[in-house]
Amino acid sequence: MSKDTTKLRAGRPSARADKTKAATLASLADAVGSKKRVNFELSTEQHAKLKIHSARVGKSIKELLTEYVAGLPD
Repeated sequence: MSKDTTKLRAGRPSARADKTKAATLASLADAVGSKKRVNFELSTEQHAKLKIHSARVGKSIKELLTEYVAGLPD
């Protein structure tokens, strides 16, 4: 009888012979492109103020901050 290759297999994926699809840290970074994530903390009051302002102008916080940074001088 021949082996049925359509079924799931047990075992560690890293132990398989097919390494062509293995992602490296460098390849994952390239997939993101040239964007960088920015993360910082605000007080509860500052966050509420920003959230209220964004709702009033009908934009997301991300849109507001991206527009602000785009308007900064080079």
